[in-house]
Amino acid sequence: LLSEFGPAGATGGVWECPDLFPLAVDGNKNNIKWVLVVNINPGGIAGGSAAQYFVGDFDGKKFTAEDKGTYTPPAGTVMQDFEGTGFDTWSSTGTAFGDGPTAGALAGQGTVEGFDGKGLANSFHGGDATTGTLTSPEFTVDSPYLNFKVGGGRHPHEPGTLLERGDPPAGTVLADFEGGSYGDWTATGDAFGSAPATGTLPNQQEVSGFLGSGLVNSFLNGDSTTGTLTSPEFTIDKKHINFLIGGGNHPAGSDHPTALELLVDGQVVRSATGKDAEALNWASWDVGDLAGRKARIRIVDDNTGGWGHLNVDHIMLSDTEARPVSQETSVNLVVDGQVVRSATGANSETLDWASFDLRPYAGKKARIQIVDMNTAGWGHILADRFTAADAPAKSVLQRADWADYGKDYYAAVSWENAPGGRRYMIGWMNNWDYSGAIPTSPWRGAQSVPREMALRTVNGQVRLTSRPVGSLESLRQGGPATATGVTVKSAAKPLIGPAAKGKALDIEATFSLKDAERFGLKVRTGAGGEETVIGYDTTTQELYVDRTRSGAVDFNSTFPGVQTAPLKAENGKVKLRILVDWSS
Repeated sequence: LLSEFGPAGATGGVWECPDLFPLAVDGNKNNIKWVLVVNINPGGIAGGSAAQYFVGDFDGKKFTAEDKGTYTPPAGTVMQDFEGTGFDTWSSTGTAFGDGPTAGALAGQGTVEGFDGKGLANSFHGGDATTGTLTSPEFTVDSPYLNFKVGGGRHPHEPGTLLERGDPPAGTVLADFEGGSYGDWTATGDAFGSAPATGTLPNQQEVSGFLGSGLVNSFLNGDSTTGTLTSPEFTIDKKHINFLIGGGNHPAGSDHPTALELLVDGQVVRSATGKDAEALNWASWDVGDLAGRKARIRIVDDNTGGWGHLNVDHIMLSDTEARPVSQETSVNLVVDGQVVRSATGANSETLDWASFDLRPYAGKKARIQIVDMNTAGWGHILADRFTAADAPAKSVLQRADWADYGKDYYAAVSWENAPGGRRYMIGWMNNWDYSGAIPTSPWRGAQSVPREMALRTVNGQVRLTSRPVGSLESLRQGGPATATGVTVKSAAKPLIGPAAKGKALDIEATFSLKDAERFGLKVRTGAGGEETVIGYDTTTQELYVDRTRSGAVDFNSTFPGVQTAPLKAENGKVKLRILVDWSS
């Protein structure tokens, strides 16, 4: 299917679990179209797993999609096309970008496609091990959008990271794992051996980012070994415990963790894990509330599967939090010294369109900075054709049609021969990016709410729509909590009444647009600012779900985030149906 259908739809991963069925357009049984739902992993609209669809015709043997995959981006003023022999007025640091644009792939690199003209910026000079930046001269923002092409590694910019590693903050080193022994630390099992490692172990990807010549590396004899390594007791007399950590992402509290743990009175009070990368990076615990307490640090490797090991080095007490070093491969817009917009690749050598919304920065000075700070797999970035334009360019993912725009709707399939000729669909409410790391036991994930599917004409295009099955309304209990004509200004306003609380809610809300740029609802709010936000952005005309503070979200870097879906207001109103359950 991939080879036959391309370039229509998203092709960043394997197509699987197809479902083909007919539906009447706008309920007209004399106008039947066929829908092909194809699940994809990776390469979904929000990253990882997803379900896309095509509308077309089926003659009993062959499905023909209406979408042919052609696209022409908005016209504009080209700011940099990398067609010269050098970078012109752009400045570079490091060695990753070389002395000028490349004419495609470099030595050892896969085929590079999707760039315009003859040249592009390519940070694969010297392979993935090199790093560097490529920065434009300063310019005044005078266009609504900046469109460009990007490819290469998927390593997003993380706010608060440093582009260069400096010396660690001053403090008391608890363990640097130098000197050829673990000293007073106690090891169990066979994962840690009798002494620190001196770098990469046999059959391991390259380990980097540690200080000195020694580190803890539990890849001894591969991922199949397990064990613990525990420090002697110490007194917490600083505000922070800083450390370098890498390796597998299996959080403490999961079935088989690879984790660094802080123990007080024998209980785990802080923990950290890797990011499924061999490169070590700084992390920190705020331990100000534990001042004067006795503690131990325990390194745990209880995992024998993929990435079933941990790398740790240079554990120290300090009054200053250590800031992690950037490991991004990204294209950034920098305003007033801060990254305000960022894009990354998709672990692909094929460049695709991306766009920055510049409207909030009109009249300000800005720079474009292409960054490669990653030395691991896919540790490079590709960029081309930066263009100031009046409209945003759309990526392949944005041009594709999706059964759901979130991160947790995959393996979607429908029921055949449903009563009344209706078409019901259900999907796996999870994502292969993090399905094995979700900190629940014994089950991880669930099936989605069943949906009734239909074809409707929206803005002149036939689109697949879905809504919760009507029988869900039979689960409602008691009278509803109602609020009408409520004006919400800059602060949040709680809904009052017992029906407005609970673990399972069915919410119907209509908002009238006024002058707010964003508005919406917060659900599952709790102590410490815990919340999930369902909102609407009037500038981008998008619905969004923000789960960056939705409880335990740090078990995988791809889980927290803000997912968006296009939604235009009708007659100045936005109508939402929100189903809230216990913990999905």
